[in-house]
Amino acid sequence: MALSRATQLLNHGPVTIITSAHEGRSNVMAASWAMPLDFNPPKVVVVVDSRTLTRQLIEASGVFGLQLPSRGFATQTLAVGTHAGAELDKFSAFELDTFPAQNIDVPMLAGCLTWMECKVTPDDSQRHDLIIGEVVAAYADSRVYSNNRWHFGDDPDLHTCHYVAGGTFFATGDAFEVTPVNASAD
Repeated sequence: MALSRATQLLNHGPVTIITSAHEGRSNVMAASWAMPLDFNPPKVVVVVDSRTLTRQLIEASGVFGLQLPSRGFATQTLAVGTHAGAELDKFSAFELDTFPAQNIDVPMLAGCLTWMECKVTPDDSQRHDLIIGEVVAAYADSRVYSNNRWHFGDDPDLHTCHYVAGGTFFATGDAFEVTPVNASAD
């Protein structure tokens, strides 16, 4: 996919999964607060609590992976979002399959629908729990995203999802289009 279109992967507000690694230690966490920030270069913002292992690994390495899980991956998404990485190796504990990223040294999760590789952009906002990342690579499962468009089909397990709370998710629904209306000059 064209890197300039990477932020389109987040426009519909799905839950995300962040992967991180530094000096042989890695972690994975779910994050509902992620959004596109800029187009060229493409940038994203994620909120990662400063007290977490994920945040420590991101700050040490300067990179992170940002993935969109599917409805079929919701059980794993909830698991990595409710257990702390300091307590256990979540990749092993939840039997998560990974593959190497293309441009950064962070594991990426198989079973997700899209993947973005991000380098941290130093910024004053990082004194908060915000992390700004420049997307340096982006790719997607062609069954759901191609030609710069989402196209969710009949398989409900291949839809992105939104996390609400208490283990409740909503699956992304049916797409529909409307015809733009021209404003009248009264």
